[in-house]
Amino acid sequence: MPKRTDDQRLLLSQLKQVAEGLAATFAPFCEVVVHDLLDPKQAILAIHNNLSGREVGSPATELGLARILDPDYPQVIANYPNRFADGRQTKSTSIGVKDSEGRYIAALCMNVDLTLFRGLQSAMSQFVAVDTTSAPPESLDPASADAIRGRIDQFAARLATTPRALKADERRALIKELKTVGLLDVRRSMETVAAHLGISRASAYSYAK
Repeated sequence: MPKRTDDQRLLLSQLKQVAEGLAATFAPFCEVVVHDLLDPKQAILAIHNNLSGREVGSPATELGLARILDPDYPQVIANYPNRFADGRQTKSTSIGVKDSEGRYIAALCMNVDLTLFRGLQSAMSQFVAVDTTSAPPESLDPASADAIRGRIDQFAARLATTPRALKADERRALIKELKTVGLLDVRRSMETVAAHLGISRASAYSYAK
């Protein structure tokens, strides 16, 4: 085993802790690997959520070797496409770690298995798809409701706040403005106002008095 300085040993030890925490957070979809670049023939120092089938003591990857040869190699390479040995597609991120002399001594790599997520993406796309060719002329939320919500948003924006953060006197001024422009004359207008402000209908009616 190559001789390491105290600084290098400390960095590797801390990196193993970081890897363990990341792996616990993103289990079971993300493989987290610590590579010891001081020993490229047995580079894998730790591997969590093992998705690639590699083992502790496996050699460095091409990217690891590139860092060993070139201290100016990019320190962070994020979200690049990769693939496990069995063909599963992954999204990978590799972070190089340097010692106090600027030499690459380790790398923290994360490999996300995209198989499940692509399946979920396909299922969600199918679920949210709608057939507009045979849609009947129906609306569950009339255009007037959109107009009310839009006017409320504009009012709140003028005060540099959000609809739900409006104070009592501001709500009264808002209701007065909505009434002036005729938006309270539409059916169920107060329900729309109350829902958008996050208050009860009774409160909305009280502000209109």
